[in-house]
Amino acid sequence: MAPLRVLCIHGYRQNATSFREKTGALRKLLKKHVELVYVSAPLSVQQANTEEVADKQNDSAPESGGEEDPRGWWFSDIKARSFNAQQQCEESLGLDESVTAVREAVKDQGPFDGILGFSQGAAFVAMLCSLQEQKLEPVFGFRFAIIVAGFHSACTQHQKFYNSPIQVPSLHVFGLEDRVIPDKMSRELLPSFQDPQVLIHPGGHFVPAASAHRQTYQDFLKRFQ
Repeated sequence: MAPLRVLCIHGYRQNATSFREKTGALRKLLKKHVELVYVSAPLSVQQANTEEVADKQNDSAPESGGEEDPRGWWFSDIKARSFNAQQQCEESLGLDESVTAVREAVKDQGPFDGILGFSQGAAFVAMLCSLQEQKLEPVFGFRFAIIVAGFHSACTQHQKFYNSPIQVPSLHVFGLEDRVIPDKMSRELLPSFQDPQVLIHPGGHFVPAASAHRQTYQDFLKRFQ
């Protein structure tokens, strides 16, 4: 059986290189079943601001040089060009560019069986699935989504993505000790999906890949092989 090809969407202040390093344990866990392909967001993020919620914290891997080029999928504060998952905003900046970047990645590196996102990237994956469902992005053909530390965007402009439950089969992964995206925020995204599957782990803000989680990932992925 050929491995499932999955497009990976990193978190805020990460990029394709750093997210690849941070998900090494997941690649190892699923190596026979899945090929993970990484794409960087088009928006460059300024130096860290104490106000911002960043996705740098990762309990399972050390920080590395990949963070030298921090990237984001949209900014919730248009003037400051910054992002905070809990910031209420009327409109965001950069989302259209990011959708274009994913469309180009699918054209150039696809097709993909599924899509995986982490934190801001996970919230973005929900939006991409909504666009696919509304037939607004014909090149997308994701058969499943894995949403790690996802959340329902607090931006008014994004509410159109949540109008009806997304039919794309989804696995939602979140940690009870996550201080960046508290599990309450991840749970609030669940009603936006039809029959979401859930993997809850005891840890913080990272992509869990312990042997205890293998079965849940594999059982979910088995449906698409």
